[in-house]
Amino acid sequence: MSTQAATADRTVVIGLEVHVQLETDTKIFCGCSTEPAEDEAPNTRTCPTCLGLPGALPVLNEGAVEAAVKVGKAIDADIPETTTFHRKNYYYPDLPKNFQLTQYDAPICADGELEIRVDGDPRTVGITRAHLEEDPGSLQHAGGSIESATHTLVNYNRAGTPLMEIVTEPDFRSPAETRAFLAKLEEVLEYLGVFDPGRDGSLRVDANVSLVPAEHVDGDGTIDGDALDDVNRAEVKNISSHRGAEQALAYEVTRQENVLRRGREIEQETRHWDEDRGVTVGMRSKEAEKDYRYFREGDLPALEVADWKDRIAIPELPDARRERFRDEYGLDREAASKLTSTKAVADFFEDVASEFDPDLAATWVADNLLGELNYREMEITDVEDRLDEFTRLIELVAADELPTQKAEEGGPRELPHGGEPP
Repeated sequence: MSTQAATADRTVVIGLEVHVQLETDTKIFCGCSTEPAEDEAPNTRTCPTCLGLPGALPVLNEGAVEAAVKVGKAIDADIPETTTFHRKNYYYPDLPKNFQLTQYDAPICADGELEIRVDGDPRTVGITRAHLEEDPGSLQHAGGSIESATHTLVNYNRAGTPLMEIVTEPDFRSPAETRAFLAKLEEVLEYLGVFDPGRDGSLRVDANVSLVPAEHVDGDGTIDGDALDDVNRAEVKNISSHRGAEQALAYEVTRQENVLRRGREIEQETRHWDEDRGVTVGMRSKEAEKDYRYFREGDLPALEVADWKDRIAIPELPDARRERFRDEYGLDREAASKLTSTKAVADFFEDVASEFDPDLAATWVADNLLGELNYREMEITDVEDRLDEFTRLIELVAADELPTQKAEEGGPRELPHGGEPP
């Protein structure tokens, strides 16, 4: 590829690969528990199968398949008649088999989409595929970062945890859009009950970033496929948060702009996001698909999933619940958005609204409760055992037994266990 100078006529093009840990009791191909445990000793939650010992055979976790089908329905994806597993051959220091069981040409979900809002405007992000695979273990770089560590420790406890890799189309035109997508995706996954955002490493992001001459990008953001193939890209790995994604990609876009401005060529490479330093660091040249030498996993038969889509139900999703709250309770867009931010919040609001005036319930849950929790950097799940006190507080206000100002100043923490006003 010829060197291209950086100008204002270049468009940022980003595609994401989002790795989501699915909430199941056991690992995807064995019976080892996935329940996180405090102070758990490394390499103790393992067995011959997830350690890849000779003769150990995988058995597919039905719960992981059900979770994947739920995700497919939520993103309006095609679920095929049959799905299969392959071996992805690559040196994984934290996956002892030296290959990863994943899906290749027959993923469980394909051609989906997810609608997001960017600056108030709706945008549809295409999802190329979403497939099941096993998570590697975890690496601990002792004595520093990946560059400066004196040595690296390997913990196989996570190896074999069910993963779903969600691959988007290159539909993002700014780092801010990727953050909006990740927030929306996490919201949907939480509503489905297949994902725990509080678990360490439960969502990890790899992003492909390139700069494409603007003349090859239409007004609606559509890119000429050949033009995208003609520019090199960098894959940024090991991003672990919405904020981290926006920061990492903003840095990478600026880095690529500076490289082109100096008259140099963007290298096709894989880069590591060093969150502590706020920079991306070159790791290796970017692998091509052929380097993984995919071949069918002979120990797992093809899985017939055509009827699963009709058999497995999914709950009301955030957008639908948001609209219902506006119609049923007369809430404005902002209040409905706050009150459906998580399924737990939405469920609690509906419990309160069933007993009290919806406007009163919305004010106290959306403004007072969530405002206090946000200030303390807490979630509603952190105070589940005290929500009855909050409901009692609303009851006292509704009955004019406690002044609103006093209730707002004191809140549930001033109520004695008996529930009487202070």
